Amino acid sequence: MFDFLDSGQYDLLGAFWVTAKLTFFSAIGSLIWGTALVTMRVSPVPMMRAFGTVYVNVVRNTPLTVVIVACLMCLNQTLLVSLGGKGSEDIGFRLAILGLVAYTGTFVCEALRSGINTVPPGQAEAARALGLSFFQVLTLVVLPQAFRSAVTPLANVLIALTKNTTVAAAISAAEAASLMKKMIEFEADALFAVFAVFAFGFMVLTLPTGLLLGWAAKRLAVKR
Repeated sequence: MFDFLDSGQYDLLGAFWVTAKLTFFSAIGSLIWGTALVTMRVSPVPMMRAFGTVYVNVVRNTPLTVVIVACLMCLNQTLLVSLGGKGSEDIGFRLAILGLVAYTGTFVCEALRSGINTVPPGQAEAARALGLSFFQVLTLVVLPQAFRSAVTPLANVLIALTKNTTVAAAISAAEAASLMKKMIEFEADALFAVFAVFAFGFMVLTLPTGLLLGWAAKRLAVKR
């Protein structure tokens, strides 16, 4: 049943390595972009609040496949933006990261906003009374506590991001789902084995992440 694993015809490790890289770079970008978005959403500047609110509500409710394909159709094929990539797979990989960051950043934003809501308002008021600016209050007082409170929802976002990388196959990124599609086509007599291998591969990627961040959430929990 698993004879295809011994043939050397399919680079399973390479495909999952691409998935791991997609997850890693997208997670870093999403954390940065999500933090910027939550800063806008709690900003005292009305225009920034409006942009953050509209962006989060529109992108979060748009299917990820639409976001990823739009990156290819609008940026690459229409505007000829390649992000420095060479070849369709490399360009697809970079555009997939951009799409995943644009999409996942909205969920990071909402996770952090829930963390901000756990910070007692009196702490921000006391910081402002000491003469700190909005940015100083946010970065020195509010966000450090918000991150600690939001470890669990951020872990869920990261796990969802790992699974969402499969959508990158829609724009020719050579990750696990793309290889699975090829194997389903050529290994029709071993469909159960193919699905089992890829399910196990994604479990290996996501289970340690969930356990590690679950442990971190308990260690970093803010004592009230």
